[in-house]
Amino acid sequence: MSKSLTDLVFGGDQGHFDERALRIFGYQYEHTPVYREFCDAMHRPPDAVKSIYDIPFLPVQFFKSHAVIDKDKAAQKIFESSATTGSIPSRHMVADLSLYEQSYLNAFQLFYGSPDQYCILALLPSYIERGTSSLLYMADHLIRLSGNPLSGFINKDFTELNKRISAVREIDKKVLLLGVTYALLDFAEEFPQDLSGAIIMETGGMKGQRNEMTRSEVHSILKKAFSTDTIHSEYGMTELLSQAYSKGEGIFNCPPWMKVSVRDPYDPMAYLPVGKTGLINIIDLANLYSCSFLAVSDLGRIFADGSFEVMGRLDQSEIRGCNLMYEL
Repeated sequence: MSKSLTDLVFGGDQGHFDERALRIFGYQYEHTPVYREFCDAMHRPPDAVKSIYDIPFLPVQFFKSHAVIDKDKAAQKIFESSATTGSIPSRHMVADLSLYEQSYLNAFQLFYGSPDQYCILALLPSYIERGTSSLLYMADHLIRLSGNPLSGFINKDFTELNKRISAVREIDKKVLLLGVTYALLDFAEEFPQDLSGAIIMETGGMKGQRNEMTRSEVHSILKKAFSTDTIHSEYGMTELLSQAYSKGEGIFNCPPWMKVSVRDPYDPMAYLPVGKTGLINIIDLANLYSCSFLAVSDLGRIFADGSFEVMGRLDQSEIRGCNLMYEL
């Protein structure tokens, strides 16, 4: 990967984001065939794009039916989303894993500091069983970087998880418990305890194990069970190489190479102002060799400082992986 392209992703500060995004748009128009076809169908070639608000956002559903990858690259790794019976998973063909690794490590350090400050416990049973998840890949790397022998994946053995948490707290080490929502709720029912000094981070998703709940309902249950004032959240998906994080109340912040906007559900090129609920668009500059401009089905709203809230999904007919929390 050329240094100049890498600099487009991570270089500069947020003030230069739009310029870098426009340059990446021009690159992807030339190098990602399915995205070029989509832009042409929208009558938005590069000479018609003067600002990031002119850029067409590719619906993430294209990752189910097309190879969204640079024509001159081959996939080093293919990540797949979870899928309910009979549905088609998304497939993200990642041409450069180092971009993903740099993205999630930089973001984690930005929001939480170095992984070696923590014992990282990953309660991700459905992901472990599937094995092709980008979240699983990230969690495995963070666990190894923690350097703590108690860090690791826990499948469904809540007794073992409870033992590890107790052992870590005895040596006064920080605990980061990362879990899919239904598994955290199951653990909370079986082992309620005071985890006020720990970071409890939910990644969304019931995986068909429980009825869907709003994020506020989930957080209320977990806060009460674990005697903590705050539940953290991770917002990511198979089609992205970056994550946003919430340190409480379901308000997410992006790293500097990621940006969220909200579009009108009835007009994909119309944007809604701060505070208005619409469909989420995501710019993820780390998606350099696929598509950095994605339209997702999550409903949300943005705030004046660039943070955002996820409020559910427009279409509830297909229940899939991350952050399916209906609040409407």
